[in-house]
Amino acid sequence: MHDESRRIEERVQRLHDQRIKTAVYAATVPFQVEAWQAPGEPVPFEEAAAASYEPFAMGTPWGPPWGTTWFRMRGQVPREWAGKRVEAVIDLGFVGDWPGNQAEALVHLTDGTPLKAVNPLNQYVPIANPATGGETVDYLVEAASNPDILADNFSKVTPLGDKLTAGDKPLYTFRAADLAVLDEEVWHLDLDVQVLRELMLELGEHDPRRHEIAHALDRAMDLLDLDDVSGSAAAVREALKPVLSKPAHASAHTVSGVGHAHIDSAWLWPIRETKRKTSRTFSNVTSLADEYEDFIFACSQAQQYEWVRDNYPKVWARIQESVKNGQWAPVGGMWVESDGNLPGGEAVARQFVHGKRFFMDHFGIETKGVWLPDSFGYNAAYPQIAKLAGNEWFLTQKISWNQTNRFPHHTFWWEGIDGTRIFTHFPPVDTYNARFSGEEMSRAVRNYAEKGGASRSLAPFGWGDGGGGPTREIMERARRLADLEGSAKVVVEHPDDFFAKAREEYPDAPVWVGELYLELHRATYTSQARTKQGNRRSEHLLREAELWATTAALHAPGYSYPYEKLDRLWKTVLLHQFHDILPGSSIAWVHREAEAEYARVARELQELTAEALAALGPGGPRVFNTSPRDRAEVIRTEDGAPVYVEVPASGSAPLTDAEPPQPVTVSGRVLDNGLVRVEVAEDGTLASVRDLRADREVLAEPGNLLRLHTDLPNYWDAWDIDKHYRNRYTDLLDASSVTVVEQDPLIGAIRVERDFGKGSKITQTITVRAGSPRIDIETDIDWHETEKILKAAFPVDIRAPHSSAEIQFGHIQRPTHTNTSWEAARFEVSGHRWVHIGEPGYGVAVINDSTYGHDVSRTVREDGGTTTTVRLSLVRAPRIPDPEADQGRHRFTYALLPGATIEDAVAEGYALNLPLRVADAAGAPAPVASVDGEGVTVEAVKLADDASGDVVVRLYESRGGRATGVLRTGFPLAGAQVTDLLERPLEDAETADGGVAVALRPFQILTLRLRRA
Repeated sequence: MHDESRRIEERVQRLHDQRIKTAVYAATVPFQVEAWQAPGEPVPFEEAAAASYEPFAMGTPWGPPWGTTWFRMRGQVPREWAGKRVEAVIDLGFVGDWPGNQAEALVHLTDGTPLKAVNPLNQYVPIANPATGGETVDYLVEAASNPDILADNFSKVTPLGDKLTAGDKPLYTFRAADLAVLDEEVWHLDLDVQVLRELMLELGEHDPRRHEIAHALDRAMDLLDLDDVSGSAAAVREALKPVLSKPAHASAHTVSGVGHAHIDSAWLWPIRETKRKTSRTFSNVTSLADEYEDFIFACSQAQQYEWVRDNYPKVWARIQESVKNGQWAPVGGMWVESDGNLPGGEAVARQFVHGKRFFMDHFGIETKGVWLPDSFGYNAAYPQIAKLAGNEWFLTQKISWNQTNRFPHHTFWWEGIDGTRIFTHFPPVDTYNARFSGEEMSRAVRNYAEKGGASRSLAPFGWGDGGGGPTREIMERARRLADLEGSAKVVVEHPDDFFAKAREEYPDAPVWVGELYLELHRATYTSQARTKQGNRRSEHLLREAELWATTAALHAPGYSYPYEKLDRLWKTVLLHQFHDILPGSSIAWVHREAEAEYARVARELQELTAEALAALGPGGPRVFNTSPRDRAEVIRTEDGAPVYVEVPASGSAPLTDAEPPQPVTVSGRVLDNGLVRVEVAEDGTLASVRDLRADREVLAEPGNLLRLHTDLPNYWDAWDIDKHYRNRYTDLLDASSVTVVEQDPLIGAIRVERDFGKGSKITQTITVRAGSPRIDIETDIDWHETEKILKAAFPVDIRAPHSSAEIQFGHIQRPTHTNTSWEAARFEVSGHRWVHIGEPGYGVAVINDSTYGHDVSRTVREDGGTTTTVRLSLVRAPRIPDPEADQGRHRFTYALLPGATIEDAVAEGYALNLPLRVADAAGAPAPVASVDGEGVTVEAVKLADDASGDVVVRLYESRGGRATGVLRTGFPLAGAQVTDLLERPLEDAETADGGVAVALRPFQILTLRLRRA
């Protein structure tokens, strides 16, 4: 037989694209259209309905950036269409090849009922099936003219990312708004041909099935009447039935499809637009559920449900009905799909608390799994946190984006830092926006790493981010692929069902230990530094407000614990931990609003804390310590005078002078407090840091070296830092001034000022305080660079085999060598309040109050010694998607802590992030909760969420070893229970001598519910 593959393939493609697809709609009649441009921000339906509309012609430009145009569309179904399937088809002038983040619309009835959204790949609205003829159609369509920020693949800087800079030129040209007859036979033929053609092209050249499909398609095309596609469609479909009905191989891979619509809670659009995106997509989903009984849709992010509940009650009611019918599956159990690295431990716990409670309260459903397909890597505390929140499985997909190393598993047990394991899967289809194309199905099978051990994988399907979610075309593809020779089998099912089957099939799946590090998007630890600082500060202010509100509720008559305010503020902070807000990868509008929100949150939390302390009654100035460690340090009074104070953990003490171990002396550029001696060089670097206790020099080379690198990644500017950034740099060694600015027995400080780059300026105050080996470097940057990153380096004379970085409820060790490509790929990593390096008998920590990105490297010197260098990433200057990212003022502090153990790093990390607070308050009672025993750290103290008056204390083991102790309470204790994160009892806790006995394994998290006597 002659090889006619090319002729057949080209013939099928042309007939499908130019004849079959164009005949799907058999007849059309245009709507009569009028328009009204809403001024400013979006308006309620009632206001739009009452507006004055002007005639609007097709082909007219419309829609300024971020604008809203309401269209009134009126029409009547022709009588001759009786018995046919009639739809509205609306083309707003969609652009590009991405189905979201551009023009979108929500179609309403005139009474305000939302019907369905219109998106680039989902342009229809059902009218009647079958039509009677003569139906009157009257719609109000809310159309959003969101700019396509993705245009040109992020290669161009654009002002469109903020309404303040976007201009007002119309972005789109309205193409069509029609009543139309859907020719169902042609529509099904279109899908038959698509599925078969795509399958054919994925099969091997020597696979008989490929040629069988090709010749079947060739013969079927002979039956297609080019002058009457509609009339011949049935015959063509009949000819294709034999190849469409051949069953899949018995050993075929099974793809469990679940409808999905990944909607970023903010990204290339502001939060206000996400509220509308959810209403549009959820309208589509509930409409599709009416058409397909076998359809199941998985949806995460409780915050988005709440937006729909509050703003679109009719859509909310449809969601509730779909949940009852089993077609809508709440998943994930988190308030938002947060970043996987940057939120603090307590914040991750609250993501689950607020998310799971929402689903239980509103749907009576407890979600079983963590749904985080798109976050940029996942910290190694997640398995334990997830399990303590009642989860059984974990789903991600982003690890498939690794730049260097291919992750070796798709189905596996993930083991966290404490030893907890959770069953984990990431889909080999490598997308959370699947459409069941032939290429996707082939990729899922080809990629699947567990062949021979397991035979199933998950595929979330549907268009995300405003694309409208799953479509009827995708559902039809799934039906055709349910049992088709040459393809994986598709079954649409709930993700809980997939995970149950996968675990039963593969109980001895391989184990991955430690973090799921994404070898990409490493710059998200640093971009938009003010957003990150706002998050860090908010997390610690929330801790502070909860502790002192609990103290006041226990001991101040008449004080009422602010449940509702704290709940609202927590949810605001949790929302902004979304994986494109906190990482700094959103447009300017998003980060401008985030900074304003963080400022508001800070004001409210400061007020709540002040109110709680005031409720304790007046009594003179006292110092309050929110951290879980006793403190002895220098603070300043209201008049700026330094005072040395001693304050117990989570408690208070009178503001009285204590005697420091030794005063600070300042001689030239040398600061000495008897614990450390710091010499500042003429160029402003640290020429020497001598640990006087250990009698050793800490630095191998000048410390606090500021290095300005060129930083232009290959792609994804705000997201990525590529390894080549290291090759081009300038060391900032030209100090304009090095001046002693404080010389007091309690504080010595030297200020260094530098001008550099494009008019940037950095002022650093290097401070040594009595009684502390910690060397603080208070930093003020006026930043005007572009495509640069600023690093601060501490080259330490230590041979450290690994670095330890704080993460959620513990820390993680990473090798300092680059033996393999896995270590080499970790050239930029994340950590929270501290990074520690050490050799047996001696260690050093670098502490910070708002920095996350860092790198650690080592080299051997000519004298045989080893230099291990810790470098903090201070600030970046990407231009896409926000051209002004990070420009302007930054203020933060980082510190060097010589002679530090892990325990010292933990204590000083809390101390720097939880400054001592001075307030006029009565003699405060004993701390609500304190621990006798080392290694046990109190992370949160609060009243129980059920308003019972019980006290909830969250503890964890912070050193990486076993720990025992006794939790002491500042109130009479009647009993204690161990609970999960949602404060549900697991078992009774052991009480003794008025306290609770605690025994923790390494990094174990323990939540105790304490009943008051």
